[in-house]
Amino acid sequence: MVHRHARTARRTALGALGAIGALVLAALPASAGAEPVPTSGPVPGAAQTLGADRPSPQVLNALQRDLKLTPAQASERLVNEAEAGTRAGRLRNALGDRFAGAWVRGATAEELTVATTDEDDVASIEAEGATARVVERPLAELRAAKKKLDAAAERVKTLETPVWYVDVTQNRVILQATSLTAGAAFIKAAGLQAEDVGIRATKDRPRLLKDVTGGDAFYIEDSARCSVGFSVTEGSLGGFVTAGHCGQRGDSTTGYDRSAQGTFEDSVFPGVDMAWASVNDDWTPTPDVKAQDGQEVQVTGSVQALVGASVCRSGSTTGWHCGTIQQHDTSVTYPQGRVNGLTRTTVCAEPGDSGGPYLTGSQAQGVTSGGSGDCTSGGTTYYQPVNPVLSEFGLTLTTAGTGATLPAPQDGTAEEWAAGRVYEAGTTVVRDGVRYQCLQTHQAQGAWAPAATPALWQRL
Repeated sequence: MVHRHARTARRTALGALGAIGALVLAALPASAGAEPVPTSGPVPGAAQTLGADRPSPQVLNALQRDLKLTPAQASERLVNEAEAGTRAGRLRNALGDRFAGAWVRGATAEELTVATTDEDDVASIEAEGATARVVERPLAELRAAKKKLDAAAERVKTLETPVWYVDVTQNRVILQATSLTAGAAFIKAAGLQAEDVGIRATKDRPRLLKDVTGGDAFYIEDSARCSVGFSVTEGSLGGFVTAGHCGQRGDSTTGYDRSAQGTFEDSVFPGVDMAWASVNDDWTPTPDVKAQDGQEVQVTGSVQALVGASVCRSGSTTGWHCGTIQQHDTSVTYPQGRVNGLTRTTVCAEPGDSGGPYLTGSQAQGVTSGGSGDCTSGGTTYYQPVNPVLSEFGLTLTTAGTGATLPAPQDGTAEEWAAGRVYEAGTTVVRDGVRYQCLQTHQAQGAWAPAATPALWQRL
């Protein structure tokens, strides 16, 4: 059904939005309605804010190899992805409950598509330099259907229906099942109709990737081996995040050199796949992630990338590999239990890559959970997004230029903007008496105050 309510308010909001211009992807200048320029200097664009205009050689080389790009295309893709995230966020806020998702495509991510349930939004979406797609179901409706599958999974076994997710590019919930019969039975158990969910029959079964490191190796109880994801702090305590299935609270860890390292402070699996371990004074958290040939990439933030964006993963079994993001908020059933809220990617991985970090450019995305296939024939992997880990455990991501100096995330729903807090897209905050709305999910860095970062915040 196409929704047509509240057109006057919509046209006012989208009209103002269209005047802003299309930023980099359409090569149009920003104009009226943009964030005010701070007196200290010019307002940075999304590419500058996220560091996409100065990528590391390791990221560029891997993108060229795995996505078959030229050096110029790899650089252009990272800039386009960053700018598309900001424009998609502004359109999400303007469309409200008619928003049905956004994604990028093309060799250089040059095409941003934004879906709406109202054809009257098309002109305003196109004015922002994006391709408009009119669809039947808003994103909220698709997510509600997925939640019914999540609830049904609490009552019935899902080993034969191991994966389900919202596919914004198809405007459908997709269920991966070992057979059409198994898929249909699960859909019925969830109280949904056949037309509500598409079934993809496949014999692939995701498995956990646990035994060998992804970034730096670490060992659990001098036995199993996993990988460091990203360095974090909790107040004065330093450590790292990794996959929850790697260890339990209280388990001791030793480092890649088998020297004493630290302790699992918290771990949750299944349900989610997140954990963090503190380290002793012999270990110093850094913003670095291992890439190929002994090189390193530095993390500068945790802005969540769009569907279709490039993403690279570090793993000691298979090295440094890249692919693209297929879907967010994916539910996966492993033999050991079900995990919700994962991100599905085309990056290959093999057993031993668990816990390792995923990045888009220099922005942290998540840690390896599991997958299927391999790096010879290709495969699918799933990562636990990092922002929920930071929020759940009250951690601050260690980033280049800030080290471990940012305050820990705050509890509650206080309106005043604060560095260190994880903000979801659409969240409203107050800073210096001015209201802003979040455009892209991220953990706020000290230098990312709303007035200075229109890539992340929209003034209301």
